[in-house]
Amino acid sequence: MKKLLVLTLVMVAAGTLWAGAQTRTLSGVVTAADDHKPIPGVNVLLVGSSQGTVTDANGHYEITVNRKGRLQFSFIGYVAETVEIGISNVINVELKTDVKALSEVIVTGAGISDSMQGKIAGVQGSQGGPRRFKKAERESGNYRMAQPVPEENTETYAGIQELDFHDALKDPLSTFSIDVDAASYSNVRRFIAQGQRPPKDAVRIEEMINYFDYDYVQPKGEDPFSIYLEMAAAPWNRNHQLVHIGLQGKKIATENLPPSNLVFLVDVSGSMQDENKLPLLKASFRLLVDQLREQDQVAMVVYAGAAGVVLESTSGANKEEILDALDRLQAGGSTAGGAGIRLAYEIAKRNFKTGGNNRVILATDGDFNVGESSDGSMEKLITEKRKDGIFLTVLGYGMGNYKDSKMEILADKGNGNYAYIDNILEAQKVLVNEFGGTLFTIAKDVKLQIEFNPAHVQSYRLIGYENRMLKSEDFNNDRKDAGELGSGHTVTALYEIVPVGAEEKLVDPLKYQAVARPEVRSTSSEWMTVKFRYKKPDEDKSRLIVQTLEDKKLKTDQTSDDFRWSAAVAA
Repeated sequence: MKKLLVLTLVMVAAGTLWAGAQTRTLSGVVTAADDHKPIPGVNVLLVGSSQGTVTDANGHYEITVNRKGRLQFSFIGYVAETVEIGISNVINVELKTDVKALSEVIVTGAGISDSMQGKIAGVQGSQGGPRRFKKAERESGNYRMAQPVPEENTETYAGIQELDFHDALKDPLSTFSIDVDAASYSNVRRFIAQGQRPPKDAVRIEEMINYFDYDYVQPKGEDPFSIYLEMAAAPWNRNHQLVHIGLQGKKIATENLPPSNLVFLVDVSGSMQDENKLPLLKASFRLLVDQLREQDQVAMVVYAGAAGVVLESTSGANKEEILDALDRLQAGGSTAGGAGIRLAYEIAKRNFKTGGNNRVILATDGDFNVGESSDGSMEKLITEKRKDGIFLTVLGYGMGNYKDSKMEILADKGNGNYAYIDNILEAQKVLVNEFGGTLFTIAKDVKLQIEFNPAHVQSYRLIGYENRMLKSEDFNNDRKDAGELGSGHTVTALYEIVPVGAEEKLVDPLKYQAVARPEVRSTSSEWMTVKFRYKKPDEDKSRLIVQTLEDKKLKTDQTSDDFRWSAAVAA
């Protein structure tokens, strides 16, 4: 009886401790049940919430929770495990190999036409009934261990030349296209998780800044986005000023979004066999399919050595049919990316929805090697196809042979956006949490042109956006392509400014001549004029918005959280 009383008191005390604590930090190690080795990349989620994390290279995780509940541990190739949160702050978990995923799978669903059978690498068909097929034999370790970058790394990145300071007197205009892509952040995170230094050209600072959410005010007028300007001392040089420019796209509720005509264009070539490629891709697309409505239409095209249609345009209400087609995909063969793109755009055009969202969603590692495959030929092809009013979303997967440069070109030139999916949490972010922003364009060809007042600004530099710079005359040229803004998306840009009178000792004074800066007579308190041009998705003529930034320098403690966060990322 005494033992029972003591046990009861202990349990009551434990419950009281939990109730009194606002948050708890839980940690542990996830290992494989068969050999007890750590598993990197396991998704750890607090069930029923958006709180989650991923195990590191040693299988270790740490997550802060604010309530009782259950933790779910999942990873491709393993049976998901759900654990009740108890008294202990340490929860170690062993995952068992998912035999079904690694060996034999039964697929039931509508068959692929006889003409397609055996002609497209990566597609397993059925004749209207159950069909058994073997997946490629894999050692369980291929699913378990986070794959290191191979010694023979063939990844490619476009070169980045950091922008210099410009004299506001000689070069008062700065013109660039917006960039809503955030692929660089998740790609860099992948390198860090692997314990490796990212290539310098993989780090695009504007994408690092724009990966995060900012608390800008929603637009209220006719224009599809609101504008936010703020200026304070640069944290890395108190003699300089930092200007924060923010755009907030109008957020449209999912039920009010226009109907979609989507074409999934899936790379099923041999290079997509790894667990962080086609298996992760299929898991990602399942999340997207869950978001589709009855009025949405989806077709599916695959390409390897050749391209073919796996699923004709189908209503989003027929989710089982769409998922069956997705589950039948297998990797094998070479990569005819150009042929796949052409076919996907043809199908999108055939099912075009006037006033709707017409979009190709390309999922690949970018390693095209058959037919049209060079960066130049891809740019020419995608530039030609965007004239049909069809937008493009590019989703990148994998490592080792990843072609970031090609993906960026496709998204930039195809009226689209680009994300890198390194784990299922990133897929959740891009395809579910940011569903509207990723797939629904509210403004296209969005450009900025800033004119600096040399009475206040001695010199300036744009931080990032090196591959988005435009000529001054491009701003008023409606034929010049620029970036797209999606529903609810935010865009942030930073300028570092050297004010007039600031001492800059970068170069010694000249010995044989005196160089005096011409005096600028201006009574204006404006530091700059910021002009925006954009087009509505179905229009070809741009609209103009103009705002000015007055001489209102804030102290650091007076700045917004958005300003301080973006400055911290840029630093």
